[in-house]
Amino acid sequence: MAELVSGASDSDLGAYPTGTSDRSGHQTLKPHAAHWGAFDAVVRNGRVVGVRPFARDPFPGSLIEAVPDVVHAACRVDRAYVRRGWLEGKRAGHLRGGDPFVPVPADRVVRLIAEQVARVRVEVGHDAIFGGSYGWSSAGRFHHARSQLHRFLGLGGGFTAQLNAYSYAAGQALMPHVLGTTEVLLGRVTDWNAIGQHAKLMLCLGGLPLKNGLVTSGGAGATEYAQHFRRAAEAGVRFLNVSPYRADMPDWLNAEWVPIRPGTDTALLLAIAHWMVAEGREDRAFLASHCVGWDKLRAYVMGESDGLAKTPAWAADITGIAADRIIAIARAITAQPTMLTSTWSLQRADYGEQPWWMLTAIAAMLGTIGKPGLGVGFGYGSVNGMGNPRRDYPSFSMPATRNPVGRYIPVARITEMLENPGGSLSYNGREVPLPDTRIIWWSGGNPFHHHQDLNRLLRAWARAETIIVQEPWWTAAARHADIVLPATTTLERNDIASSGRDRFLRAMHQAIAPVGQARNDHDWLADIAEELGYRDRFTEQRDEDAWLRHLFERWRQACARQGVETPDFDSFWAQGYWEAPPPPPEEAYTQFAEFHADPAEHPLDTPSGKVELFSATVAGFGYDDAPGHPVWIPQREWLGAEPAKRFPLHLLSFQPATRLHGQLDPGRVAAADKIAGREPLLMHPEDAAARGLRDGDILRVFNDRGACLAGLRFDDRLLRGVVMMATGAWFDPLQPGMPGSLCVHGNCNVLTADIGTSRLGQGPSAQSCLVEVERFSEALPLVRAHRPPPILEILEGLEPNPR
Repeated sequence: MAELVSGASDSDLGAYPTGTSDRSGHQTLKPHAAHWGAFDAVVRNGRVVGVRPFARDPFPGSLIEAVPDVVHAACRVDRAYVRRGWLEGKRAGHLRGGDPFVPVPADRVVRLIAEQVARVRVEVGHDAIFGGSYGWSSAGRFHHARSQLHRFLGLGGGFTAQLNAYSYAAGQALMPHVLGTTEVLLGRVTDWNAIGQHAKLMLCLGGLPLKNGLVTSGGAGATEYAQHFRRAAEAGVRFLNVSPYRADMPDWLNAEWVPIRPGTDTALLLAIAHWMVAEGREDRAFLASHCVGWDKLRAYVMGESDGLAKTPAWAADITGIAADRIIAIARAITAQPTMLTSTWSLQRADYGEQPWWMLTAIAAMLGTIGKPGLGVGFGYGSVNGMGNPRRDYPSFSMPATRNPVGRYIPVARITEMLENPGGSLSYNGREVPLPDTRIIWWSGGNPFHHHQDLNRLLRAWARAETIIVQEPWWTAAARHADIVLPATTTLERNDIASSGRDRFLRAMHQAIAPVGQARNDHDWLADIAEELGYRDRFTEQRDEDAWLRHLFERWRQACARQGVETPDFDSFWAQGYWEAPPPPPEEAYTQFAEFHADPAEHPLDTPSGKVELFSATVAGFGYDDAPGHPVWIPQREWLGAEPAKRFPLHLLSFQPATRLHGQLDPGRVAAADKIAGREPLLMHPEDAAARGLRDGDILRVFNDRGACLAGLRFDDRLLRGVVMMATGAWFDPLQPGMPGSLCVHGNCNVLTADIGTSRLGQGPSAQSCLVEVERFSEALPLVRAHRPPPILEILEGLEPNPR
């Protein structure tokens, strides 16, 4: 449980209700929420000095302890800045990251942005503005940065957007073809009550990592992730952890660990299918009544269509799992009621669509899709809330704004867009035109965290004329921008947190005044919209309070239509939260239950209305990297590939336990986990011994794409030949602005490949990555990631702007 920090004690706080002052008038508690949990902010003398976990959260995590550090971090953007080179005319073709910045008065920077936007819309077109803004930008729904920017750009004529999410892009493209919905990986999946009541075994590809339960998009009032699968275990469910890492399940689950070479899960599943057919264990009635394409998939599995039977012996050489153990897994899942699942991370790899499609096929062969507590689901173990028992309630959010030009790119294909203006790329049966991007505008999120092959991105990034970033901190995105607008953190504004996977609505009271000259994204954009002539359409003549009341009333009315009673706004705001009661155990929910009972009356939203084990639609695309049914395609980089002779370690990048992606990296929780200020790399002690390495050594981790430093941490729970690094260490090149420079802090995305999973999904393939390591014997470079970049106070032609 998180403790109070920065001098605040339990005795200081316990006597004072939320939102009131202490006896000296200097300390208050403000209800708040973030993606890493709900909390009360402890405020003294205008500063956030501590946190107190939300009283209704049964298992609050430690991430909230970093909140005071990041709100008042030295790397806060205090004013509006413009890159010196941009002011001097060094724009398209100029590498970013090495120039100093110049403070520019807010009114002037607003005019500069408006002039560039107006010019590009007229000279090139609306789609030449790329509204990136991808990421977990803030828990609040009104001040949600992506929503605000897309509203501004949409009302101004349009922009190029991103489609889908880095977390599960390949699955988002695939699953509508197979099961007719993305809800199987995003929404109300079969809940833990149903699993605990009906399953006896849960086969988990990628495990159920405990750390992932610390975060929820939109914010969570209750961190209930772990207690649900603990209850399932107590009810008698046994767990199989198929993963290169034993710690992908907590020890207390007593799971059976099946170590597997990364990227080979499809081969394992095909071998299981082969055994089921050979033994006559497939549910032929279900395959005939609820599925299409089984004949084609069966022919492939048995080797009738390509001459290669996908036997357990065949898969053993690929996966590293002995044939008799593969058979034991197949026998176990056919002998007892089994739930199948995979984490989101599994499809973030070359041909990442294939293991998810084949896992669905195994569930179809078992005949369990839609059977109480059984079947298949994706994302258990990937984020808090997946599988939590809940009822569907209306969401609280900003209304969507239409993008008049309707242009988009797949979410992870930014580099291709910048490298190939006027070209196209194949995606999900379409040829997506690539715009001539002149302006990149980012508000919320950080591409230098999410994206792969950062050195390639840096070179492509230089092609834009103007890069605008709205950001509270000097992240790598801000450092590589041309114009930086200082944005408030959530603690400096009022908002409401809401998540579809959580049963709380949480008030987010402003705790402190904006730091420096920081302003809300909405206010910055309203001023720019005024310069462009549409302020009233953007704001609808509402300020922050009016917007919150308006959105709350829309939510109340939607709840009322469902018969759900909610308080008025003032009562909610004073209480600090609204809580929906959890459903009773007898309301256990199973996805696709109606389809299972009657596929004719309740068809899936696929062309056939059934589970498509062979998709004529996908086959019609003609993609050799994603044919019409699941297949085994060796990844470009895995331990059985030719590059493994030079780079013999498979690097897996994962969501850290000490921050959310790159958020909170300047805070104490993340700092405490680092080794000499560098991100840790986990390695089996025997792999380290073979290289003469010691626990705690600083390593150079490298491949042909780049190199970074990391601190070595032994972990014997890893499969030999596999190493792991958390994502989110802020990108810190030794030579800023120079592609190929060593990242001294440990951003593993200088190593990962920027290649789409396939032409079907075009998702990121970060998990297909081979590296080598060596001890770093030079003097350790200074980590500058959490410091401001060079600032010039006066530039010729500009008025001085003193601090």
